[in-house]
Amino acid sequence: MAENTPQITGKNIALLVTDGVELPELSEPIAAIKAAGGTPSIVSPNEESLQAMEGDWKHSEHFDVDVQLSTASAGDFDGLILPGGTLNADSLRIDKAAQRFVSAFFEAKKPVAAICHGPWILTEIDQVKGRRVTSFPSLKTDLTNSGAEWVDESAVVSEGLVTSRTPDDLDDFNHAFLTLVAQG
Repeated sequence: MAENTPQITGKNIALLVTDGVELPELSEPIAAIKAAGGTPSIVSPNEESLQAMEGDWKHSEHFDVDVQLSTASAGDFDGLILPGGTLNADSLRIDKAAQRFVSAFFEAKKPVAAICHGPWILTEIDQVKGRRVTSFPSLKTDLTNSGAEWVDESAVVSEGLVTSRTPDDLDDFNHAFLTLVAQG
């Protein structure tokens, strides 16, 4: 990572994911968190492992689950990342335990970052109303119908929420999120 990377030594970051997560949207934030001195934890409704994908169609790496969603608490973390992957995001957005977990970060005013299809769950828990956000273009209508101002930018920060469009934006996404965590 670049020299100007914010340091988050001692900070614990949750990455909420399930099967179908987009590989670089999970692996690159994990690497960025570690490089900045933080500890990433994969939180999932899956019991032991999950299957990442490349482009929603190609099976990729398996990742071990660090914390099961059923036992996870926002109080144990300093921030949350919501990677995309259409299957991942669609499954999590209707999962009531996932909704409660994500809501708890907003209630505690802890940094949250969502990339690509990751912001989908935010429409289910009413956390985009009045915020500037971005996402994968297919979510624009859902986000604007939920009261967000959708913009086409690589990384948008609005009231403790970082959003980005695609894996092409991961450098900006990671930097913006790490900056929020370092400030917190």
